[in-house]
Amino acid sequence: MRSEHKAGRSPDTYNPIADDGDAEHFCNTCAFSGACLAVGYGKPELAQLHCLVEHFGPYHEGETIFRNGDPFRAIFAVRAGTVKTCLTDEEGREHVLGFYLPGEVIGLNAIYPDHFPCDAVALEDAQFCRFSFPAMSALASRIPAIQHHLFRLISKELGNATLLAGDHSADERMAAFMVDLGERYAARGFSGTHFLLSMSRGDIANYLRLAPETVSRVLSRFRTQGLIDVDGRTLVLRNPAQLRTIGRSLLSK
Repeated sequence: MRSEHKAGRSPDTYNPIADDGDAEHFCNTCAFSGACLAVGYGKPELAQLHCLVEHFGPYHEGETIFRNGDPFRAIFAVRAGTVKTCLTDEEGREHVLGFYLPGEVIGLNAIYPDHFPCDAVALEDAQFCRFSFPAMSALASRIPAIQHHLFRLISKELGNATLLAGDHSADERMAAFMVDLGERYAARGFSGTHFLLSMSRGDIANYLRLAPETVSRVLSRFRTQGLIDVDGRTLVLRNPAQLRTIGRSLLSK
């Protein structure tokens, strides 16, 4: 990622599509570039990977990228925007499974059933890279860095699926959610302490298995304690260390 995009940019002003890579450099939100560069692979050495990529979008707020039951043929890396994955039960109730930011991959949970087990919905204008999974698997078998990174992504996906299964308080869940979100933004060159919540309070509550009014109460309490500032959908983490302490049972070390 180019240094001028790393500092002082918040998600409401930074457009990752503006830095779309070139013959020598990866797109700044590439889901695989970090792993490849770490072991000495650059874009010229990974021309085969680049040829697998199909850019598509935009999908607008509320539009579906894939649906539960669709055949699994590809994984999707978010280039811009935010996506939620969700399931609708027999009574028509939606269950939010996760949120995905630029540089993150959706669709990995479809590998075993060979079809998508959930819906993926854009929370704002979003664009994607589409990777043919059969072709990606073949390439991964020849390039260890890609294979290892793919395994790490799958492992993380499995871990996220069970993250909130335990008996945790509302404060623990909210603190862990905000810290995790901030760290994921920071890993992609955004501010990790000042960002927009593109997901609604209702979606956050659904994901954390809390009532919407509980989410509002926890946010108000954290603001009173000086841990955060909230202005509409803009969130500022004033004391990330204390939030991490509160949510430590739900966060990786």
